[in-house]
Amino acid sequence: MSTNPPINWRGASQRIFRTRRGRILYLIFAPLVLAIFVYASCSVYVQPDQFGIKQVTVGPGKGINKEIYTTGLHWITPGAERMHIFPTDIQLLSLTADPNERGRSDRQMPALNIQTSEGYNVTVDISVLYRIEDPYRVITALGPGRLYEDSLVIPRAEQLLRKRLGELDAEEFYNVVKRSERVRLALEDLNSELVPAGVRANSIFVRRYVYDSRYQQAIEQRKIQDQTVFKNKAEADMAQANAERDRIVAVGEAAVKVELSHGDAEKKKLEAEADLYARKKGAAGELEVKLAEAEGTRLENEALRGKGSENLVGLKMADVLRGTRVIVVPTDGESGVNPLDLKSALKRFDVKGE
Repeated sequence: MSTNPPINWRGASQRIFRTRRGRILYLIFAPLVLAIFVYASCSVYVQPDQFGIKQVTVGPGKGINKEIYTTGLHWITPGAERMHIFPTDIQLLSLTADPNERGRSDRQMPALNIQTSEGYNVTVDISVLYRIEDPYRVITALGPGRLYEDSLVIPRAEQLLRKRLGELDAEEFYNVVKRSERVRLALEDLNSELVPAGVRANSIFVRRYVYDSRYQQAIEQRKIQDQTVFKNKAEADMAQANAERDRIVAVGEAAVKVELSHGDAEKKKLEAEADLYARKKGAAGELEVKLAEAEGTRLENEALRGKGSENLVGLKMADVLRGTRVIVVPTDGESGVNPLDLKSALKRFDVKGE
């Protein structure tokens, strides 16, 4: 008698469920993966700081399209079309021997070695700022990618800067005006070759320049001597200016003293005139008073000499004797007084009766 193992219906149902779930997930995710693949291969996103130029490699319209694609998502045909990306922002070409002065996106270019008109070598650190104006002209004239840097911007910038800055002698590198003029001419020459290819240089900056050792020390000594001469001249000019200032101050102080003396003299003169005027008026007033007093005395004397003056004298004497209670006078002899004889009393006082 054979014995068959019992069927595990629960395990079988779980296996069937897992199989069906896998098929469902495959049916869901397969189209999603296919959509992502189609999206990645059929679209290109142009960022805000980029240009896009489409190139058709297969089929009608083969070649570079003139349309410039800006920021956004753009569709392309896989295997038949290709989108070339170019930057729209300012690009920096840094020619320097110091790695600390280079940005992360700068090309690693060495400093520019320039031979002056005298034959001396000068190592110059230079920055060239430029940007792409027309990506269609760039890709048709120079090619895709960064070929515009390698085939145009870098070699032409180095050549033209060597040419224009090499027209200066060693001394003129210190002259900002002359150096700036040569940089301006180099910028114009560079744009005459870059602009037709769709690129424009905005600015060129000379940051640092170093002479070779055989000339550096000599020119430094010469510059020190020149600066010493300038310093001595400046000190002489300053001394002359100080002397002139002291002279002007002395002249001003003398003028102030003269004016103060004139003011004091004028003040004293006015005070003297006022004193003289006051004394004159005081003397005139005293004279008038004296004259009035004299006139009063004269009039009084005239009055005393006139008619009835004796009576006036008598009245005065009466006033003198007023209040007198006892008068002792002699009654005999020539000077005797008879109080009962009024006429003799009046005669004694020189009072004449009428």
